[in-house]
Amino acid sequence: MTLDVYLSIFTLMFFSLGINLISLKTKIPYTVLLVIGGSLLVPLSKIEIFSFVTSFQLTPESLFFVFLPILIFESAYNINIRNIKENKFSISMLAIVGLLISTFFIGFVGHWCFHLLGYDVPLLVTLLFGAIISATDPVAVLSLFKDYGAPRRLTLIFEGESLFNDGTAFAVFLVFLSIIQHGFHGTETVLQGVFSFTTMILGGGFFGLFMGLLFSKLIEWVKGNEHLEITLTLLVAHFTFLFTELISEKLVIYDHHIHFSSIIATLVSSLVLGNFGRYKMSSGVEEYMEKFWSYFAFLANSLVFILMGLLFASLSISIHVAIFPIMLMILLVAVARALSIYLSIGMANLNKSEDDIPMNWQHLLSWGSLRGAIAIVMVMFIPNDLSLPNWNYDFTIKEFITAITIGSIYFTLIIKATTIGKVIRWLKIDELLPHEKISYFKSQALIYQTLKAKTLQLSEHKDISNAQYQALTTEFHALYQQVCQQCQDNNKDSGHVAENMLLIYTLAVQKSELKELFRRDEINESIYKRNLSILETQIERVEQDKPQVGSLNIYFEGWIIKFNHLLHRLLFLPDSMSETQEHYLYYRTQHKLITKVLEELVLIKNSPLIEIFDSPKAIQNATHIYQQLKSKNIQQMKHELLSNKDLLDDLNAQSAIALLNITKSDTLKELHENEIISSKLYILLKNKLNEEQIFNPDPDIFYKE
Repeated sequence: MTLDVYLSIFTLMFFSLGINLISLKTKIPYTVLLVIGGSLLVPLSKIEIFSFVTSFQLTPESLFFVFLPILIFESAYNINIRNIKENKFSISMLAIVGLLISTFFIGFVGHWCFHLLGYDVPLLVTLLFGAIISATDPVAVLSLFKDYGAPRRLTLIFEGESLFNDGTAFAVFLVFLSIIQHGFHGTETVLQGVFSFTTMILGGGFFGLFMGLLFSKLIEWVKGNEHLEITLTLLVAHFTFLFTELISEKLVIYDHHIHFSSIIATLVSSLVLGNFGRYKMSSGVEEYMEKFWSYFAFLANSLVFILMGLLFASLSISIHVAIFPIMLMILLVAVARALSIYLSIGMANLNKSEDDIPMNWQHLLSWGSLRGAIAIVMVMFIPNDLSLPNWNYDFTIKEFITAITIGSIYFTLIIKATTIGKVIRWLKIDELLPHEKISYFKSQALIYQTLKAKTLQLSEHKDISNAQYQALTTEFHALYQQVCQQCQDNNKDSGHVAENMLLIYTLAVQKSELKELFRRDEINESIYKRNLSILETQIERVEQDKPQVGSLNIYFEGWIIKFNHLLHRLLFLPDSMSETQEHYLYYRTQHKLITKVLEELVLIKNSPLIEIFDSPKAIQNATHIYQQLKSKNIQQMKHELLSNKDLLDDLNAQSAIALLNITKSDTLKELHENEIISSKLYILLKNKLNEEQIFNPDPDIFYKE
């Protein structure tokens, strides 16, 4: 039996790879094909030689404790908290208010519709289903949003809603499940339900914050030991999830069980690790973790959606009995989603602290609401023997809810997921911004120019005949002229668009240089994050054609540094550097970034990129702006240097030592990668250089004038 289970797991994994290839060829969403493929495996398993295929089945425990933490961590790890903060009200309204509107609409209207049509389905059952089906699943939608070019902010709002409403939905689900199991006792039950919901959300959030900070600190302590860093990152999701469940089992106050949401806790800890802990990792580990968790989530989703298809195909409730309730609930779920979107976003738009969400975005959010793993998790947590006094059907409550849940999931996957692209185009959400249109044509022009140059090279090397060269050159030249004409036709404000394109490029150059400075330990985590935040804000504002922030120092506020120093004192931690040193390091980093941009602007004139940035005035304006910034920045550095020379000399010395140590490691690594030295010599030299203190000289000698 054990052999059959293992064989089943690996067969399903292999099966999912084949489905993925079909998805790439047909452009049908991957998750849609997975559930269809899973359904087809049931008749296949009836053949004796393939009977092992269904040996591995989802259990509530495996889905809840193994798969769910993986899916939550992978989604939350890559979300930028700054973007969440900028859209916090909209996301909160969707994830909490919108979900509650959907849950109670489905519950009460569903109960009324069933009663009207002669079905005696209790209100608590429809409310339980409402909580299960109201949580959205971002897996298929987000990939489609990216494929069809949905705006970044819209994608972020949907992803934020999907993440946070998982925890909200599960909390509401547990409240209704408890009421069914223990009965409704009026006001007491309502108050207890509100209290349980609040403690689950707040308790889970605070515990997740604690775990995220704890693991971030642990990763910082072991930085440089890649195996330990990776292990800690792997543990954070499941440890947070399991410890939250353990606390919920053991924590009793005044004879009341206090339950924390393990989903919310894992979500918050993953957000903290992704936004703070990742900067404490070694650069190689950080890049590796993103790829690893992406694969891990792909594997988990593949198994969950395939097994979802198996589950639907093996339902014990007869399809002719379930088909009408399924169709009714599909309609109600669609109406509830639309109602929850328009009401919650309507309220969010009244709050002028955030940009309004346009109506065409609301239409897409209403239609693009797929359901998936979290709904299956909740269904499987319903006890098999769950019943109510007035439940008089041959099938159980769990079988009934499972049927209408999976039916609703199938509808969202097969109908909604396959039409999202058409809806995006119909709503004109994928329309390019002015600078994107010009970039589109100019990038094509650059490609055709590059192809012409490559064709000439092939001809000179006698790889193609003269006739072939002439034919290819003529073709590429014609395409180049065509694209240039299209560019002129679409370029109504050439100077402004060219400047925006160039500004985005210079900001991207700064981001790349900033990351390299951080990798070489020339700047600390605090300076890196502040500069990164400024650059990302500037890029987003250019993309939205908004004016830039007035100063590079708008986020560099002294109270942040003071708070950081106060926190270190309260926790008995040593300050890494003084406030003066923080200021100077910040200005010095800005100086390096600005210098890098000025160098790039000079190089553009003699590089193929001139094909894209072909506006001399735009390049001249950008050069002038950055030269002014550099001049101002030098004055700021001089001011800090004159008043605190000794402290800043010490800072420069530390930075130089860090850079020399990185140079030492990089040089050794390059020798090994180029096979100039053997692995044996690499290890010997690495150990020897680590033992030596060449770059930690006596301070009196190092700072001597």
